[in-house]
Amino acid sequence: MAFTLPKLPYDYDALGPHMSADTLKFHHDKHHKAYVDKLNKAIEGTPYAQLSLGEIIQKSWRNDGKVFNNAGQHWNHSFFWQCLTPSGGGQPGSDLTRQIEKDFGDLAAFQKEFADKAAKQFGSGCGWLVLDGEELKVVDT
Repeated sequence: MAFTLPKLPYDYDALGPHMSADTLKFHHDKHHKAYVDKLNKAIEGTPYAQLSLGEIIQKSWRNDGKVFNNAGQHWNHSFFWQCLTPSGGGQPGSDLTRQIEKDFGDLAAFQKEFADKAAKQFGSGCGWLVLDGEELKVVDT
């Protein structure tokens, strides 16, 4: 199965002033597309070619770094585009706010920890807010 670059769910200029149309075009049309192209090339003629993206990620995780990295980055970027919104987001809902306050003290402390961890990433690394059991944590990949 050949993978394709997903269409963005908004126009290139919809995220301004936080992300310019030029930045979005470059990151989506060149950077993300490169992961898709490298993944397709890496799986061509292999058993991975018949698998879904999730299956490829699971099966290549410890066995094939090149396939795993490109498949993982394709998934990460596809997810990332869905997390952005032209309306600028806003405050977290009440349940999430309570959990953030429980685990980080307050929203400002969470935002600082998240920004610090994400800013230390090299290249295509990402910072994530995850639920680990009953506790929110900031992790990086």
